[in-house]
Amino acid sequence: MSARPFLLTPDLLLRAYRLGLFPMAESRTSRALHWLDPEARGVLPLDGFHLPRSLLKTVRGGHFTVTADRDFPATIAACAAARANRPETWINKEIERLFTELHQLGFAHSIETWEDGKLVGGLYGACLGAAFFGESMFSTATDASKVALVHLVARLRLSRFMLLDTQFITAHLARFGAIEIPRAAYHVRLADAVEVPARFCADPERSVLMEEIEIMRRLSP
Repeated sequence: MSARPFLLTPDLLLRAYRLGLFPMAESRTSRALHWLDPEARGVLPLDGFHLPRSLLKTVRGGHFTVTADRDFPATIAACAAARANRPETWINKEIERLFTELHQLGFAHSIETWEDGKLVGGLYGACLGAAFFGESMFSTATDASKVALVHLVARLRLSRFMLLDTQFITAHLARFGAIEIPRAAYHVRLADAVEVPARFCADPERSVLMEEIEIMRRLSP
């Protein structure tokens, strides 16, 4: 009798995040997952987010319609799709399945940016307690993913989240204030954040959301 293949569940995935681990695949077509806990961890301080004036102007202008959790499956699929500047991706079908199930359970969220009714940018991640684990973002229109990031940070601040984990640092994230901290320091922050009950604010009143974004701009270094 052959053994049944091991099926990773959303509960096991959340346990891994609680321990500081996150999964990645070698490619879109890879079936295996690798669990990472890097020596240096990327985080984006919610009270130190750098919001450029030019980007604030774009957010104010209303060119993009921004939503939360309107189309999680389409957002993660777009993040997983190969593009000219990124022919390979670490999001395989297993990760896509797991996060879609997490979303259905209320532990994963997406921010979407729309242009003339078309999804042109967004991001997704998991949440546990007052910690949000940013996974990936995509953009097919100028500033679409940046606007999504601004809206994510505003919602996390309104929801009293304590930690925005970016996993690694990129030049793109560094421009917004993301930093690297040692693994031990990350684990301390993580342990504190996951024990604090928080509810992701998916649909705040627009006036409240825009006021929070204006505060973020005034606090920008």
